[in-house]
This record gives sequence, structure tokens and C-alpha cells, in this order.
Amino acid sequence: MKNKLRIIGGEWRSRQVSFVDLPGLRPTPARVRETLFNWLQGEIIGKRCLDLYAGSGALGFEAASRGAASVIQVESNPQACRSLKENSAALAANQIRIVQMDVLRYLAGDAEAFDVVFMDPPFARNLAVQTCQWLEEKGWLANHAKIYVETECKLDLSGMPANWQCLKSKTAGEVGYHLFERLS
Repeated sequence: MKNKLRIIGGEWRSRQVSFVDLPGLRPTPARVRETLFNWLQGEIIGKRCLDLYAGSGALGFEAASRGAASVIQVESNPQACRSLKENSAALAANQIRIVQMDVLRYLAGDAEAFDVVFMDPPFARNLAVQTCQWLEEKGWLANHAKIYVETECKLDLSGMPANWQCLKSKTAGEVGYHLFERLS
């Protein structure tokens, strides 16, 4: 079964992308995406973005629509990746690259510095803090990179990299969402 979500702003505003119905796949709600991209105003155009645990691709497609120079979407589920590729082709999104791989395996590879990272790991798997530590320790972040972390609202985020500052933090229902900045 295919579900749909609408891109909120930018070049593809109001266009729909479809995603597969998979256990644990929950696209970032429209009002959360709107808040996030308001927070990131001026931080997306021309930037290199990394969308980890991409799922539906909502955050990566939104960033590309709003002028990101490049977006790499990393997702391990083959059906979700097929959907990401179909949506990318339908939008003629040449700035998007899809990588089918486990996120931690991807982060163990050759690092390149990104300006903005979106991270929405599966709930109840306790992946957020470890993923953030790897982003920092393995050299995936540019100076002053912005890192968006979406988790279940009750998740303890202690243990985040010491040189990250939380700029914004909100909850919506069961979801906690946070914007960090990497201080050099």
C-alpha cells in the first residue's frame, strides 16, 4: 500500500511523494517539517545535506525543494529505497542520491563534511545518541553544521557530543524534535 505526503515549500511545493507502508516508518508530520524549515531558514540553499534513516524521504525532498545543492538519503530498507528512487525520478531531483545501507555502516565509511544533517532513527532502538557521536567522531560535519534529531519524546539524549549546542527543542504528540549546532 502506498501513502502520500505533500512537500511544503520551495520548487516542488504542493507536489506529492508516495512512500510504502512499512512497520516503524513514520514520516515527519507536516507541521513539524514546517517548524524545522522555519528554524533552518537561510541554512539550506546551496548546502550539502545528509538524510539518515531517510524512510519516506520527507526531510531530504523538502531540503532539495528548498535549494540544497546536494542531498544524500541513507536508508536500509529495500522497499523504502525503491520508493525514494521513484520519487526522485518523478521530481527530476538530480541533486539527490540514494544509498541503500545501514546508517551506522555508512557512517563507518569514508566521511565527507555535511552542512545539514537530518536524523530520524526508528523509535525504541536507541540509535540517536550513538549516531550523533559517530557523526562527530568520524568527521561527517562541517563547522557550524546544523543537526536535526527526531526521536520519541521521552528518549534521554544525554551523551550527545560536547561541542554541540541545542538551538531549538519541541515536542508534538509522541515526537521530540531538536536542532543542534556543531560548534568548532
